[in-house]
Amino acid sequence: MADFTIRPAVVGDGSFLADMVVEAANWRAGATRPRPSVLSDPVYRNYIAGWQRPADRGFVAIDSQERPIGAAWYRLLASDVPAHGFVAAGVPELIIGVRPFWRAQGVGRALIQALTDVARAAGYARLALSVEHGNFAEGLYRSEGFAVVASRGNRDTMVRLLG
Repeated sequence: MADFTIRPAVVGDGSFLADMVVEAANWRAGATRPRPSVLSDPVYRNYIAGWQRPADRGFVAIDSQERPIGAAWYRLLASDVPAHGFVAAGVPELIIGVRPFWRAQGVGRALIQALTDVARAAGYARLALSVEHGNFAEGLYRSEGFAVVASRGNRDTMVRLLG
């Protein structure tokens, strides 16, 4: 297994979370969107703007040299705020990104499990996310208990019950 650890995300991680939003947006090989293009998109911007608000929670994975390699966090968004995986008010949306070299090595799973535990402890009944059709991460999400509850265009919204 790869050598990495997980730590809570802090206010100073905002720039790295932006990097991970860019990674998440560019999951498809050969379809790279430049960082400024991704971060100017209102949906992606909403996932990181003003990090860390009071209800925001997240984790950062770091390698053995303490370099960040992935992150997962959740935010509560209002129904009038553009988001890919909005389900309902009071249901946090999970955002995750892992550097390509570290994918399929347990980083994403460890981040999701840590975040799920925190969401459950905070009293949330559900956790939502969005995944584009064809994204290999969908198998990870399903294996962690997420199920498709809606499809819009080329995306599925998935929810995990935390009870």
